[in-house]
Amino acid sequence: MKRVFLMLLSIATLVACSDDDDGTTPPFEGDSEVYELNAIGDSGVSGDATITENEDGSFVVELDLNGTSEGNMHPAHIHFNSAAEGGGIAISLEPVDGATGMSTTTISKMDDGTSITYDEVVNFDGYINVHLSADALQTIVAQGDIGENVLTGESVTYDLNTKDVEGISGTATFEERISGETLITLNIEGTPEDGSHPAHIHMGSVADAPGAIAISLNSVDGATGMSMTAISETDAEAAITYDELIVYDGYINVHLSADQLDVIVAQGDIGANAGS
Repeated sequence: MKRVFLMLLSIATLVACSDDDDGTTPPFEGDSEVYELNAIGDSGVSGDATITENEDGSFVVELDLNGTSEGNMHPAHIHFNSAAEGGGIAISLEPVDGATGMSTTTISKMDDGTSITYDEVVNFDGYINVHLSADALQTIVAQGDIGENVLTGESVTYDLNTKDVEGISGTATFEERISGETLITLNIEGTPEDGSHPAHIHMGSVADAPGAIAISLNSVDGATGMSMTAISETDAEAAITYDELIVYDGYINVHLSADQLDVIVAQGDIGANAGS
């Protein structure tokens, strides 16, 4: 009788297990990351790029843009480096259809044939450009950093005060990237439209100026008053992080022109010297 009971118990257990496990595998749900694509100039085109993982490790890049028009096709690419630095094309994407604002591309390799996975692209040193047309690739309508170049949201802004030329002043904003590097944006008001204004981070404080140049920044465009520079090292090629820059013993000079570096149009302490 005991043997019969054990057999019945075993059968019941098997049936229960069979009821719990119907033999089906849950559908694969890959990870995804969303990146902002911002309008460039007065294009009026912006949106986002969603990168989604496939089960085999490849990925899909879906661009979803607002402001495009029916009848237009907009080439798009993932480029090397950050948008502030610029770089060559790493991965070509399907053109954005102006009628829908959409583009979908499945990717397992870069344009040079090198394999790339989802895990690698979401940590990639790159950015996305969307162009006006195949005949006007020089005109970018939307752009955004991806991977390690995405900003964390941490930032510090420093005042750049009028120095030798009245009416010119602005700010320097330091923003942290996921990589620990820094995006420095200069926003200067009062610059002449035809001007190009060299800028540098110098060692020491304004009170102790002049100090040696530590880091060269991209020149300020007089027409826009803007300059954006991606910083990962000093001019002496010493690595420097965002956390180190915001406590750095330094100041910024913005000059009138490359031929008139002795004329400083805006100046301000940064890092450890801010507020001194």
